[in-house]
Parts: sequence; C-alpha cells; structure tokens
Amino acid sequence: MASFAQLNSDNHVINVVKIANDNDILDSEGKESEALGIAKCQRLFGSDTIWKQTWYGDNPGRFRGAIVDGEYIPEHDVFSKRKPYASWTLNTTTYEWEPPTAEPAAITAEPKRWNWDESSTSWVKVDIPQPEEREGGTWSWDTSLACWDWTETSEEE
Repeated sequence: MASFAQLNSDNHVINVVKIANDNDILDSEGKESEALGIAKCQRLFGSDTIWKQTWYGDNPGRFRGAIVDGEYIPEHDVFSKRKPYASWTLNTTTYEWEPPTAEPAAITAEPKRWNWDESSTSWVKVDIPQPEEREGGTWSWDTSLACWDWTETSEEE
C-alpha cells in the first residue's frame, strides 16, 4: 500500500489515504512513482485535488509521515505539525516549530502550567483547575507527578 496526503491550497493536510500499489502506480522499473500515485488519487478523488506521497515506518520520506491537520512545507519538502503561532520558527534540523523563548521548567510545586501567550510572545503561568468535587474522597496536588490525585476515603462503620 502507498500513502498519500491530500493538501488544501495552503498546504495543510486534510486527508491521508492508502491506495494499492498496483501496476498503475509503478514505474517501468517496478518502483512506486509519486507522479503516478498522484494521478491515481486525482482519478479517485477529483482532478482538482492536491496530493503528496507520504511514508510511515522506520525511514519515512519527507522527514516524517503526514498527519491530518499537519502541513506540508514545500521549501523543505517535509511534513510537519501545523505552525502553532505566528512568532514560532521552524527548526530545520528537527522540523519542529519552536517558540522565540524556550519553555520554562515544568511547575510541580503548585497546580499551574506554562501556556504560550502570542500577544506578549512569552510563557505565562496558568492554573490547572482542581477536578470537580465528588463524594467518597478528596483531590490533592501531587508534586512529584504534577497532577491532581484522587484519594478515596474509607467508610467508617
């Protein structure tokens, strides 16, 4: 099976399909041809659709396999997650989007986490709300795991 990513006009991945690598997508040497695969996808899904071949497994072409809601970056011929914020830049070694300033160390002592704030182009602390109260136990902040922990109370007879 050969995998192909359908792109919109902004190079965002909107679908990923697998098609049989029958003789109609193999070149004269019996190898998968991206051009023939694209032509088959356009026959199946419409001549006005945009496609790029993608691969999965140990050695994916285009650096990593395409994911729906990711993007194709033509100038680097790679698939990546979609750029999360306008201020972030693409690391051309890892093909990950990076903020202008690194995220601070994780907060474990209190129920807070870091969120990116694009308007100030900085990291800001935000609360991690305590889960809703319920009968039979209590919530407490676990500083070693940085998460809310549920502890059941024993019923006394």
